Amino acid sequence: MANLQALTQPKIEDRESFEEYQDDLKDLAPKIEQDVARLKESPADPEIMSNLFRTLHNLKGDASLCKVEMGVTICHPLETLLGRVRSGELAFTELLGEMILLTIDRLELAVETLGVGKSLAHLQLIKLVEGLERLSKVGQDQMDGMIGDIIESVTSFRPAIGAATSPTGKVEHSAIPRAENKIAADLRFFRSLAQQLESRSPHFRGRTIRMLRLALATNLAAGKPVDPVQLEAAIYMHDIGMTLLPESIWLTRSGKISESDMTALRAHPDFGAGLLERMPNWKAAAEMVAQHHETPDGAGYPNRLMSDQICAGAKILAMVDAFEAVMLKHAHRGQGRSMLRAIAEVNACDNQFAEEWIAPFNSVVRQMIGS
Repeated sequence: MANLQALTQPKIEDRESFEEYQDDLKDLAPKIEQDVARLKESPADPEIMSNLFRTLHNLKGDASLCKVEMGVTICHPLETLLGRVRSGELAFTELLGEMILLTIDRLELAVETLGVGKSLAHLQLIKLVEGLERLSKVGQDQMDGMIGDIIESVTSFRPAIGAATSPTGKVEHSAIPRAENKIAADLRFFRSLAQQLESRSPHFRGRTIRMLRLALATNLAAGKPVDPVQLEAAIYMHDIGMTLLPESIWLTRSGKISESDMTALRAHPDFGAGLLERMPNWKAAAEMVAQHHETPDGAGYPNRLMSDQICAGAKILAMVDAFEAVMLKHAHRGQGRSMLRAIAEVNACDNQFAEEWIAPFNSVVRQMIGS
């Protein structure tokens, strides 16, 4: 039986040891993800499975040594399950791979959240661990069905293996196919700037159109309360301010960011908004760009606005930007992009997004993943 108190009332017994575990997790999580990706290509390879089991065992052992009981509680039932796969009692499946990846995602989020002193209630850790415990005892014929149930209970999304792995949809490339010439010309210019930003890294390729489709579809699902033309401009311009900062801060950075670099980074919304403000017709888009890193709880930047002070377009932009950032994070780790994992992580970010936009956003993503 899992130590549920470690999930409901987690504690940091020793800050130095906890930070050491954070570093260990940062090193080991990508290795687990890489082995899962390799197993999806070669599911019967015993060497890859042994490597995966060993890495997870080390992650659990490090949690014990560093007195992070929550880490032990999450890893233990997954280790038991993988032990059965390694022994040949169970076969590795693509859905099992998704279950492993979701568990590691939740462990990372839980450790990060605990580290900053916030509640873990929204992460559904008890449902995850109890589900893993049940899963570790079932036969092959029940495994994939139960995995689907567990993932849905934790994330509210039913996994659809083989579904598209990047946002797509039948949304027009531009929200204004018959707009006035000046507006259309401005949008072409904004789009060209966004494409220049994309060219700075191969990981950014296609980012703008993915975000545009998702933002416009989310707005449409909510009844189109935001002017789609202004929203389109905001999508193109929201990160243009990054190009005015040193690349070492936002493009080639490795490791923890310094306080001075964070201060510089937090200025980027004002740069993009400032450009839009100086052009006629784009006041609403400028407001969206300026506010897209504000959060409903007032902990965002640059002005620490509360929910009712943030415009609706900025709330949409915040969600699609975070979704794309999660996809990019996993791409940097050398694994395939998983829309299911990205939407699960975005939904787990308590207080970061406007509650009224979560349902329309989720309805759009459900259509994309085929559930």
